[in-house]
Amino acid sequence: EVGLGVTVVPLTRLGSEFMTPLWEGDLLYMPTTLPGVSITEAREILQQTDRIIYTFPEVRHVFGKVGRADSATDPAPLSMIETTIALKPRSEWREGMTPERLIEELDAALRIPGLTNAWTMPIRSRIDMLSTGIRTPVGIKIAGPDLAVLERLGREVEAVVRDVPGTASVYADRVMGGNYLDFAIDRGAIARHGLTVRDVQEVIQTAIGGMNVTTTVEGLERYPVNLRYSRELRDDLPALRSVLVATPEGHQVPLGRLAGMAYVVGPPSIKSEGAKPNAWVYIDVRDIDIGSYVQAARETVAAGVALPPGYTLSWSGQYEYLERAQQRLLYVIPLTLLLIFVLIYLTTRSVTETFLVLLGVPFAVVGSFWFLHILGYELSIAVWVGIIALAGLYAETAIVFLLYLNVSVGDYRDRGLLTDRAALMQAIRRGSVQRVRPIMMTIATDVVGLLPIMWSAGAGADVMKRIAAPLMGGVVTSGAVVLLVFPVVFFVWKGRGLGDTAEATLT
Repeated sequence: EVGLGVTVVPLTRLGSEFMTPLWEGDLLYMPTTLPGVSITEAREILQQTDRIIYTFPEVRHVFGKVGRADSATDPAPLSMIETTIALKPRSEWREGMTPERLIEELDAALRIPGLTNAWTMPIRSRIDMLSTGIRTPVGIKIAGPDLAVLERLGREVEAVVRDVPGTASVYADRVMGGNYLDFAIDRGAIARHGLTVRDVQEVIQTAIGGMNVTTTVEGLERYPVNLRYSRELRDDLPALRSVLVATPEGHQVPLGRLAGMAYVVGPPSIKSEGAKPNAWVYIDVRDIDIGSYVQAARETVAAGVALPPGYTLSWSGQYEYLERAQQRLLYVIPLTLLLIFVLIYLTTRSVTETFLVLLGVPFAVVGSFWFLHILGYELSIAVWVGIIALAGLYAETAIVFLLYLNVSVGDYRDRGLLTDRAALMQAIRRGSVQRVRPIMMTIATDVVGLLPIMWSAGAGADVMKRIAAPLMGGVVTSGAVVLLVFPVVFFVWKGRGLGDTAEATLT
C-alpha cells in the first residue's frame, strides 16, 4: 500500500505525448511571414536565414524553398518558407551540443521581425501535414462560414495563446491577408469598340500576367520562356491603364477605358474541412509535454475567446493523434488484462489463484513509473507498450512461482506434515527458495539486455528507450513483489483453518 501511495508522486508529474520525436539526423525550418510579402522580399528573407544557419559548425549544408511548384499537391503560399538543414554526424558537433540545444541556438539567431519560427524534421513534417495538415506539434482549427470572422477569431486565439507557458511560437492564418489587383471589364465599353471579353482578357493575361510561349532545352534541363511587358509598363496603375488593346477596326484603345482596376484584399488561400472554411493556428511548444500544454491552453482559449454561433474550434496536430491513441488504450488495456486473466485461469483452473496473480500487477508497475520520472520521460504510446509487456512478464513469473508453491505445499500435505501454520511456512519457504535464483537471473538478464538500448543514440533510439524504460524499472519491482509479497499473501490464503504455533513468522 505504501508503494502504491508514493507512486502518486511520479504519476502526477508525468506528462503525456503521442510519440517522442524520432530524431532523423536533419532539421526542417519552416518560418511563416505575414501574407502579402513580395517575391523579392521573400527571396531576401530566405537568403538571409540560409546564411545565418550555415554559420553553425553543426550544419553541413542548407537548402531553402519559398513558394510552391506548379502542382496542386503542394498548396504552399509565398508566405511559407521551408528550409532543409542537413547536419553533420554527432561526432563532429561541439562538445555538449544536443539537438534541443542546437534548435534553441538556431531559433535565437533567427529572431527576424515579421517571421514566426517553427522547427521540426523533414519526414515527420510530411507525415503530419499529410494526416492533419498541421506542421507544428499543436494546432487549432477554427471552422465557420465567414472568412473575415475566421481571421478575427484566429487573431484572438493567437493573442491569448502567446502567453500560455510553453509556447515557443504561435501564428494564425491571415485568411483575408492577400492583396489582389482586380480587373472589372466594362462590357458596354468593349461592345462599342467591337471587342469581346476574351480579347481584353488575353491582353491582361499575356501582357500583364505573362504567358509561357515555348520551352528551351539545355542538355537535361528545361526552362520555360515567358512573354510579357517589361516592368516599367506594368508596375503601377497608371501604367496598366495605358496598356493598349487592339480593336478589329485597327486602332488601339487604352485598357483603362475598357476595364476598371482596383486593389482589393482577399483570401490568399482557403482551407476547408467538413465542408466548412477553416482558419488554422500553428503552435510550436517547448519544454513542456503536449498533453499538459493543451490542457492549459484549452482553459485560456475558453476564457479569452468567445465563439459566435455556427463556429467551432478543435485541437489538432500531434495532439489529435494523442486523443485517438488514448481512446484506443481505453479498450486495449482492459482487453489485455482480460486476456491475461483468461490465460492464467486456463493454466491454474482456479479463480482465486488467477485474482491472486492479477492483484500484484499494480505493485509490479510501481518501478516503471518511478524510473520514467527519474529519466524525465513522458507517458506515450511507446511507454504503454512497455508497461503492457511488463504486465505479461510479471504474470508469467507469478504463475511459475505459484506452481512451485502449490507443488511444495501439496508435497507436505501428501506426507501428512501440513498440520499447522508453521509447517505451511516451511513448505512455502522451500518452494520460494527454489525460485529465487531463476527470478534473480531473469531480472539481471532483462536489465543487462536492455542497457545497450538505453545508451544508444541512433535513429529510432528515442522510441526504443521509451519501450525499454518501463521494463527495466518494472522488472525489479515485479521481482520484489513475487519474492516478498506473493509468499505472504499465499500464506494468508492457505493458512485459513490451520492451527497456530507459539511463534510463527514467515521469513
